[in-house]
Formats: sequence, structure tokens, C-alpha cells
Amino acid sequence: MNPELAELHDKARAVLDPVHYDYYAGGAGAELVLAENEAAFRRFALLPRVLRGSETRDLAVTLPGAELRFPVLVAPTAFHRLAHPDGERATARAAAAAGTVLVSGMASTTRIDEVTAAARAVDADAAVWFQLYPQPSEEVTTTLVRRAEAAGCTALVVTADSPVFGRHRRDLAHGFHDLPPGLATENMRDLPGGAENIVMSPAISWDHLDRLREMTSLPLWLKGVLHPGDAGLAVAHGVDGIVVSNHGGRQSDLAPAAVEALPPGCDAVAGRVPVLLDGGVRGGGDVAVALALGAAAAGVGRPVLWGLAADGETGVRRVLDVLRDELDHVLTLCGGRGVADLTRDLVVVRGTGVAGRCG
Repeated sequence: MNPELAELHDKARAVLDPVHYDYYAGGAGAELVLAENEAAFRRFALLPRVLRGSETRDLAVTLPGAELRFPVLVAPTAFHRLAHPDGERATARAAAAAGTVLVSGMASTTRIDEVTAAARAVDADAAVWFQLYPQPSEEVTTTLVRRAEAAGCTALVVTADSPVFGRHRRDLAHGFHDLPPGLATENMRDLPGGAENIVMSPAISWDHLDRLREMTSLPLWLKGVLHPGDAGLAVAHGVDGIVVSNHGGRQSDLAPAAVEALPPGCDAVAGRVPVLLDGGVRGGGDVAVALALGAAAAGVGRPVLWGLAADGETGVRRVLDVLRDELDHVLTLCGGRGVADLTRDLVVVRGTGVAGRCG
């Protein structure tokens, strides 16, 4: 982990309720995938090119639903008000100020319209995306989509890797099942049929994605893709982008590290839609590796929560600044003039000395 982000993590751990820290920090099962998400990045190196100097580097990226000043998004995470009283509002303001996107979680402790309003109070053109778990009730799903549209969200991110909730031993040990008094999953209020809780269903299928595609004209991202066959299917079903992710190690403890699944996913997509990487990013160097392996941008989750807990909006902004500055530094050392210069031929698998053998 980048030393500055590690410092924010330590400060966050000191101030958070231990139960809430474990909720954020924990993973599924024995937390093997949680650890592997970070460790896998250490198995890659970047082979620099020389004598390609430039005074400035172009970090900007255009994606369906957003233009980013640098290729890092705030990944969807739940319950930001456990970390800071201003919760998702603070995160949204920091993301807008940094020129990037907050993917606001369906399990947010702030309503989506309040999240977008906070972002646009900083930048009238700020993009906010809405993360959605398709619900067994199509009426409930439709209502949530319409709320995201009405709030001005510029894309939907559909999480596909959660037919059931992951088993988190830390939460089970603490008996942490409900938010404390005064907090709620605000997007789940006043839904058809009296729905109040997010429902995971093993019956969710590609048919649900097809209906979502018909339901909205917003760009549609599919999150939680690891198998290259599913990456190809997602494109065939009309998505605008995919997110290679193992849910931060919070679902299956048998899954591969997200970054290891990235090259095959990119190969399956073959440039037809952009691919994002979400999982294990703990520094700008990790972002550079993800870009070189084919990602258009990378999502960052837990470090944002550490920044939020440590210092509110200022802490989140510090996390994003650190990632941007370190990425720019790594890009300079690699001889790149822009993020497009980070290509797979620069990637070396440590211990082999050979570039390009990572797919």
C-alpha cells in the first residue's frame, strides 16, 4: 500500500468503532481473496521505455457516462455514514472536486438525489453513477432506476456477482447485522410493496439484465465479471462496459484476484466496450498496472473509506490526489506521454523477466 494511504488506514482504524472497521475491512470466508487482491499486484512489474520525455502527461479518460481527469473512480461501497457523519455527501464532493466519478452504492446511507446534489454543488457537470443490485421484484428495480435517472445519474452499474450475500466471519463474530439507530439504507425507503431491504436472489439471470437494458437509456456497466465467457456475453447483451471485480473479496473466497482476471476479460471483450478493474488498488502504481493490462480505469473502494473516516471530505480528496500523483509519477518513469502509452507489452511477470506473458 502507498505509505500515505497506509497512514490514512491506520488513522481510520484508530477512530472507527471496531465493529464498523471490521465490516469495511473484512472479506468472505478465510479472506484469502481479500489478501490476494492486493498481493497479486506485487507479481507484476512495468518495463520502462526511455528517452520519450514530455513535460506533461495526459491522464484524462472518457467513459460511457463520464469524463475523468484521471483514470480512477470511487468504487461503490456501503454505509459511508458509519465512517463519517457527512457520509456519501462528503465522498461525492471530494470525487467531484478531483474530477472523477463516485459510483454511489444502492446500500448508501444517503439518498441518491442528495448524493448527486452534493457533487454538483462542487461541479455542476460532476458525474455520479448508481450501483444497482437487480431485485426479484421488477417493480422495485424499475423504481430504483427511475430514482437514479431523476437524480441525474449518468450511468448504472449493475452488480452481478451477488446471488446471495457473502459470509463474513468478522460480522458474524460481532453479530453485526443492522445499522445503528438513526442510519438506514436510504435508497430503500418508500418502495413498491413495502420493500425495505436489499434482496439477493439466486434467480437473477441474463434476462434481468436484458430488461434493465430495455428499461433505461443510461449507459449500463456490468460489475462482478471474472470469467472471460461472461465478459463476452455481457457485450452481446448490450452493456456499455464491464467491471472486472470479485466484490473486493467479499463474495466467493475461491475467486481469483481481480487483476489476474483482467487480461482474459479484456481479450474476450476485444475493445468493443471499455473494461474497468475494481479490487486491490492501493496506490497509483497499481492503477498503472491495471491500465497496462487493458483496463480503461480502476476503481478504489476501501482506501476511500479510510480517508473518509480519518478526515472526512479532505481525507477522501487526499486519497484521490495521492493516486493521481503517483500514477503520473509512474507514467513519467515508464516514458509515457499519456495513459494510452501504458500497454501490455510493458508488463513483466516478476521472476520470469519476460514481458507480455500475463494473459
